Amino acid sequence: QVQLVESGGGLVHPGGSLRLSCVASGFTFSSYAMSWFRQGPGKQRELVASIAPSGSRTTYADFVKGRFTISRDNADNTVVLQMNNLKSDDTGVYYCKARLWATEYWGQGTQVIVST
Repeated sequence: QVQLVESGGGLVHPGGSLRLSCVASGFTFSSYAMSWFRQGPGKQRELVASIAPSGSRTTYADFVKGRFTISRDNADNTVVLQMNNLKSDDTGVYYCKARLWATEYWGQGTQVIVST
């Protein structure tokens, strides 16, 4: 049974940090590219960051460059999104996604609220 379980969301003040984790099971994690997406209130889901199966390459949306870092541990089947200097626009539900060719798996999401 494939599972992607996100955790680490919560309420944080602007300028604060959060560390999101996504633990995978039920598939060969090290073969899949992993991504974090987010969906803000009233907005479409958007790509935040991606990491190659080996971890050798990462890509980021312009709106998070220099603030967020994606990493993975293939031994622990985990992908992490470190989020620093959070802004109110970063509020939303954050999802992790696994992709290998046409196969995709999604997690259920974790809520991030950036507010005073």
